[in-house]
Amino acid sequence: MRTDGPDSTFRSTPPADFGQLLDHLAVVDSLHRFQARLDTKDWPGLRSAMTEDARAYFVEGADAVLAVVRAHLDVCGPTQHLMGNVQVQLDGDTARTRSYFRAFHVGAGTNEGAVYECLGDYNDSWTRTDTGWALTSRVIAVRAETGNRAVITSR
Repeated sequence: MRTDGPDSTFRSTPPADFGQLLDHLAVVDSLHRFQARLDTKDWPGLRSAMTEDARAYFVEGADAVLAVVRAHLDVCGPTQHLMGNVQVQLDGDTARTRSYFRAFHVGAGTNEGAVYECLGDYNDSWTRTDTGWALTSRVIAVRAETGNRAVITSR
């Protein structure tokens, strides 16, 4: 299931100086921490990693985004969201990232023993805040799926 296409306007920008290098690393670290919070089901941490008006998963507002995430991940067992090929585009206090993902979900409850896996791209936007970089939007392009989708949609 493809939810959106690639962003043809995205241009990765290599850091031009030490300050940009630090920003680049901080944005990548924020992306990795965001994904880790999905897998550890650290909902307060995930919520704090977004701006109030964050948009993702076809909803707007950090609380709404968190509700969608929880609707999928609270019903399954362990998950692992692997990241790769992270590209960063910096523009002052904003940034964009494009990264590949491979998300593995283990079934729980009535779906115990089943698995669901998908892979694709995350196209994210970030803004610098007083506490670091926060997600402002996420668009997902799912390239392939395998397994039982009920793992993330039903108990």
